[in-house]
Amino acid sequence: MMEKNIYDAKRDSVYQEPYVDVDEWRERVLSNGRKLPFRYIHGGFRNTGVKFSFCYPEKENYTGRFFQYLSPFPGPDEENASLQKEGENDKIAFALANGAYYVESNMGSAQMFGRNQDSAIVYKSSAAAAEYSREKAAEIYGCGRPFGYVYGGSGGGYKTMACIENTNAWDGAVPYVIGSPVSLPNTITMHAQGQRALRRVFGKIVDALDAGGSGDMYEGLEQDEAAILKEITAMGFSPKIWFVEAGGRIDPGSLPVLAPGVKMADPGYFKDFWEVPGYLGADKGSSAVRDRLQFHGIVKRVHVPGSDLEAEDGAKEADGRNGVDDAWKKMLTDGHDAWIELEEVPTGEDLYLQGVNISFETGEAVGKQLLLGGIEGNALVIGMCYGMDDLPGVLSRVKPGDRVFLDNSDFIAIQSYYRHQVPEDLGFHAWDQFRDEKGNLVLPQRKNVMGYGMTGTGTVQNGNIQGKVIVIQALMDESTCPWCADWYRGKVRESKGSDEDFRLYYMENCMHGDESIMENNMVTNYMGALRQALLDLSDWVERGKEPLSTTVYQYQEGQIIPAESIRDRKGIQPKVTLLVNEGRCGHIKAGETVKFTTKVEVPEGAGEVTAIDYDFEDKWTFPAENVYPVQGDFERTADGEIRGAVSYTTYTFEKPGTYFVSVRAKVNRYGNAEDIFTQVKNIARARVIVE
Repeated sequence: MMEKNIYDAKRDSVYQEPYVDVDEWRERVLSNGRKLPFRYIHGGFRNTGVKFSFCYPEKENYTGRFFQYLSPFPGPDEENASLQKEGENDKIAFALANGAYYVESNMGSAQMFGRNQDSAIVYKSSAAAAEYSREKAAEIYGCGRPFGYVYGGSGGGYKTMACIENTNAWDGAVPYVIGSPVSLPNTITMHAQGQRALRRVFGKIVDALDAGGSGDMYEGLEQDEAAILKEITAMGFSPKIWFVEAGGRIDPGSLPVLAPGVKMADPGYFKDFWEVPGYLGADKGSSAVRDRLQFHGIVKRVHVPGSDLEAEDGAKEADGRNGVDDAWKKMLTDGHDAWIELEEVPTGEDLYLQGVNISFETGEAVGKQLLLGGIEGNALVIGMCYGMDDLPGVLSRVKPGDRVFLDNSDFIAIQSYYRHQVPEDLGFHAWDQFRDEKGNLVLPQRKNVMGYGMTGTGTVQNGNIQGKVIVIQALMDESTCPWCADWYRGKVRESKGSDEDFRLYYMENCMHGDESIMENNMVTNYMGALRQALLDLSDWVERGKEPLSTTVYQYQEGQIIPAESIRDRKGIQPKVTLLVNEGRCGHIKAGETVKFTTKVEVPEGAGEVTAIDYDFEDKWTFPAENVYPVQGDFERTADGEIRGAVSYTTYTFEKPGTYFVSVRAKVNRYGNAEDIFTQVKNIARARVIVE
């Protein structure tokens, strides 16, 4: 590999004029009442759009390091987004409590994709903020060079990889729930495809895969449903995650933000999809054709709500949405209960109303387009609209008698885009299913694979890391494919000759989101593992203490399968087993008391069990309230170097029905149950059929 140019922000003339406009003492308060004073410094670099905020702990608590978070989507005030976080989600308090100062910037841009004179502004401006934070640390503490660690997930994962590969500003990085260079828009589009094509059978799929289920997720599915489920699973999408849709939560994720860019870059696709053989829309018997909606209507009445976006004093508050599941929503405008009543609306059973564009064919609003949020009676409820700065202004132009056109053609078409974006790089095995035995492509392809230009960093990750790296990847990720982290591990090996400076921890029963609310009876969150990884990374860099071994796993037809035994699996997360009357499914009579046994196994060196909690009801909502309300008694166990715990409990089911009992175990590196930031979690479930 050719020697690459590593960016040094200290030598960049663009970032030589920093300024500070706020310098004051503030305070974070932990849930246990502990107060963490910190010196808040806000500023930026003159003649740029880059702003930053630094949060320094008191001198006696400082241990010579900083943590720098990169949001998935930039924003004009992103440097202050974390100030609103509380409890387990408080990134600033975590840093302060562990002797680090905290760095965040707006990365110099309000846009995720393009529109920047310097496409590498994300890693350059982030590095500049990191280096200037060191200058301020030297002033405050009289210290030498602080160690620096950068981290971020999803879109922030792309940014984190770009930072650790292309600059010398950080000593290590923790990218999490990461994609590959060809993930966007493909992962998001295939998820929407599954939401549409499988919407009648989510419950069947989930029940088959749940505790005590048949294990055959194809049982009872129609031929086209089984085919699309097989295809998307082979692409890397975990079939267990359809429990979200089975619970009634249909969310296209960031597709409304990504779709306009695809339409602009490849407008011909949206015509070819419906006309050219080889595309799903050209098959008259396909589900795409059956779900297509095109409807002309006449406006009867318009409701334009008042705007409540401004605070009472007229100043906008900083938008605190900077997580992997919500940062992109800053680019959408909420309909705020706006609606347009029509003389008539589409009718029929099982209408597919996702992604329906509302365009105006006559009147003053011709050329404008809104997104349908739903239909209530004869009213079109306006949804979250992209690129709409003045929604009330658009609606005020709409008058009774104007003609509108409802059309979901583009939204259905983009769902299949991943089929026609097969990368030339054969290392992306998920796309092997679109090649024949000789390796020839079996479907028509677009000219360019878009993903390489959609990372928002001006670079494509190549594994040439300039420090130590730990990756956290969720196995029930609904927004990126778990195999992407395995692919990146391979790129590190290829670039560096080994992965000795790299660790990868796969997390069972975890979704994409990086908030503590990502917990119910089907999933837990990886936040404790992420924070522990940051601490392990600092120990690795500063003291040479090797972190835990990479999770041992296999790649099988798009899916990542961790080793069954915890001795073989290793990693950072405990393994949890829940048995009802010694099995995963128990049959009992109403009024009968049953025994539950929980076994927790902890990887060598990962710590000790701090809690085992139960829930005897099944709640799939987000967030589920009062999850795991029953605190279980447990005994810690040890089998050589493998530690763990066992817990026994009983419960009486008074009424007939099918119940799913769940248990959550927490593990802390030092057995400290009070540390809210570093509890590494996993869950298990059992089915009880009461007659």
